[in-house]
Amino acid sequence: MLNKHKKRDDWFLDDYTINPYQGCEFNCVYCYIHGSKYGERIGTRFAVKENALTVLSRQLKNRARRGEYGIIAISSSTEPYMPVEKELKLTRGILKTVLRYRFPVEIITKSSLVLRDLDVLEEIDKVAILPEDLQGKLRHGAIISFSLSTLDEEIARIFEPGAPSPVERLRVMKKCKDNNFFVGLNFIPVLPFLSDEREQLEEMIKTAKDVGADYVFVGVLTLFGTGKELYYKVLEKHFPELVPKYKKLFRAFSYPPREYQAKLEATIKEICKKYGMKIGIV
Repeated sequence: MLNKHKKRDDWFLDDYTINPYQGCEFNCVYCYIHGSKYGERIGTRFAVKENALTVLSRQLKNRARRGEYGIIAISSSTEPYMPVEKELKLTRGILKTVLRYRFPVEIITKSSLVLRDLDVLEEIDKVAILPEDLQGKLRHGAIISFSLSTLDEEIARIFEPGAPSPVERLRVMKKCKDNNFFVGLNFIPVLPFLSDEREQLEEMIKTAKDVGADYVFVGVLTLFGTGKELYYKVLEKHFPELVPKYKKLFRAFSYPPREYQAKLEATIKEICKKYGMKIGIV
């Protein structure tokens, strides 16, 4: 259940990840999992470990005994609050287990269901033990990050068919902030030719500022394997004029070229400076 990184994630600062489920009902077209060995039927096939909480309790107990505290990201390859969670409450059970052993957590979500667990997250925020090297930089044991790729409702329906609308995510994000949580916006991935114009980038950053986000992340689209094939099929159906542009941009690679990434990074830094928005958690 508990996956330990070889080294801490440079962006999200997590040392561990937990994925309550395998598969995802949100089935976002751009999800990198589509290109992996776990990508087959990601939107229709789900798996849950019946003994997940027992295994996790044992793992966290051993880590805590050795003082190996670190931020746990929930989750890295699926949505922890998809509709099936309403009934199974596995994510809630995981949070209660994490609370027992006082580990800090970062929730990465697109769902309003996270509001159900603010009571547990509030307790984690109070008692979590941060890694020693982060104790002077981070003051929160619970972090909630909301993922968006666009503010355009129609584009979101196409590329995030099972997820709540951008407006709903922003509403929930503001509510979490109103409840004094440390909250951020993950503008990941930025969609080339769909959400990467300067006006769109600025609208996203300004919106994050308006709802009270403490930080933002901005990341490029990754396409590989069957995930790239799926993404291109959706483009062909809804935005056929963009297919040649994408093929020229990505060519045989998984990422846009360095020039594209450098331009995006420079633009984001300029916009964030304009609005006083921090890039990254610390």
